[in-house]
Amino acid sequence: MKALKYINKYFVKYKWRILIGLFITILSKLLALKVPQIVGDSLNIVEDYVNGTETNLTFVKQELLNNVLVIVGVALLAGFFTFLMRQTIIVTSRLIEFDLKNEIYQQYQRLSLNFYKKNRTGDLMNRISEDVSKVRMYVGPAVMYTMNMLVLIAVGFTQMINIDVKLTLYTLLPFPVLSISIFLLSKVIHKRSSIVQEYLSKLTTFNQEFFSGISVVKSYGIENQIIKDFDAIADESKQKNIHLQQANALFFPLMILLIGLSNLIVVYIGGKLYINNEIQIGTIIEFMLYVNILTWPVAVIGWVTSMIQQAEASQLRINEFLNEVPEIKNNTNKPTHIIGKVTFKNVTFTYDDTNITALKNISFTAKAGETIAILGKTGSGKSTIIELIVRLYDTKKGVILIDDKPIENANLDSIRDQIGFVPQDPFLFSESIGNNIKFGKEDATEQEIIQAAKNAVVHNNIIDFPKGYDTVLGERGVTLSGGQKQRVSIARAIIKKPKILIFDDCLSAVDTETEEQILANLKQVSKDKTTFIISHRVSSAKNADKILVLDNGNIIQEGSHNQLITEKGYYKDLYEQQLLEKEN
Repeated sequence: MKALKYINKYFVKYKWRILIGLFITILSKLLALKVPQIVGDSLNIVEDYVNGTETNLTFVKQELLNNVLVIVGVALLAGFFTFLMRQTIIVTSRLIEFDLKNEIYQQYQRLSLNFYKKNRTGDLMNRISEDVSKVRMYVGPAVMYTMNMLVLIAVGFTQMINIDVKLTLYTLLPFPVLSISIFLLSKVIHKRSSIVQEYLSKLTTFNQEFFSGISVVKSYGIENQIIKDFDAIADESKQKNIHLQQANALFFPLMILLIGLSNLIVVYIGGKLYINNEIQIGTIIEFMLYVNILTWPVAVIGWVTSMIQQAEASQLRINEFLNEVPEIKNNTNKPTHIIGKVTFKNVTFTYDDTNITALKNISFTAKAGETIAILGKTGSGKSTIIELIVRLYDTKKGVILIDDKPIENANLDSIRDQIGFVPQDPFLFSESIGNNIKFGKEDATEQEIIQAAKNAVVHNNIIDFPKGYDTVLGERGVTLSGGQKQRVSIARAIIKKPKILIFDDCLSAVDTETEEQILANLKQVSKDKTTFIISHRVSSAKNADKILVLDNGNIIQEGSHNQLITEKGYYKDLYEQQLLEKEN
């Protein structure tokens, strides 16, 4: 249970709820254990009357009636306490589940982009849902039933010893076999539970990728192949679950067998003692009731053990991510106000996952309020520059400065809050168009939303929808065209009114006329803001204060549009080629 030690802090947090629940549990079980004693006393009274030891029939009837009323009262009271017990312990388990899910989710947000490249979405989802559910069973039902078991066994066996030591010892004979069986089976269950959760992650990941890529699946007509692949994973997952349940299935029959043996021992040994006049008939019945009351807590040992082993396997998987140290750390809690100057000094950057060196000894300065355009072929390192400015990655060679101070020394949240970023592949949420734009500024007014949409030249498209800005988008914005998604993303960035604006090839899906309108609007919007424009088009870059041309991670040209079109090189060739295409 090493991995489950992580949960102990939540037990401390909700200690009073748990302690009250455990106290109520003890009371309910103490009351329940009174019933066998009362039944035994009742039978002994009847036996005394039959044997002539007690001759007062009225007294016997009154005692039996009193005992019946006490049994009913005890049962009702025990039931009420059991209800309270579940209301405290099970509710506490739900609170711990809520806290643990939030902790995992917050950790997911802290982890860097590199982590998400190495781990699949389905596995991340499974650990925060299925694995946490398994852990909840440990902090709720497992704790509750363990306490039930301990109280019933401790009090039950104490009562039995007080009644007859010899009969109690005979009754306990099957229990060492039970202990050894639990020890062996728990190891098997732990191993198989880990495998089951791994396959569940694979199944979740496969489904998530299938749903995300449904348009590709249909357009290529590969539904049958996908079904075969799904069947293969599902069948393997089913086999692993069956394998686990085969181990779980051994517990209850084994418990029932051992309890049955205890009952037989009580009947046989108790019968001999009764024949020898060493005990009364009520004692045998009382013993049998105790043994049967103890059937559930003893049988539940297997179930609780199974729950704990599954929770241990799940918490181990959760801890793998919770113990992951974020590569990008916020090194100060003090808010950082930025003006907008960005400097790269001899920056070289290599991606860990691919070992590709995207930037090689890059140096440039973007003054506050300047517009910098970055051009180059695919894979030349354009987007990497942007990812470093936003601190999605940290460079190990060279220095990146914001307002002449190392970017690592600035407050990470402040930096990102003052940057408006439109990624190359825009992501929209399954929300209304208005809320997607408001994502850039939570308290934005309706007028601000409309103005941002107008600046992004998407307002006319939005009002053409039946519900306008209240139109709810499909997953990842599937309702909109590629160009519309890009423009909504632009509106989301500019509504923030940030100090730094970044447009990462975000006009690739719009026509030339719309591009010119957007660029004209952005020129007004980006006044006094440091702006980075990543593009493959000269038309997007020509009005920039400075243009950087990248090739294979190196800056091969730098200057204004008027300077670069007079120099031989990539920029002039691209300009002439695109000018020719426009004329044609």
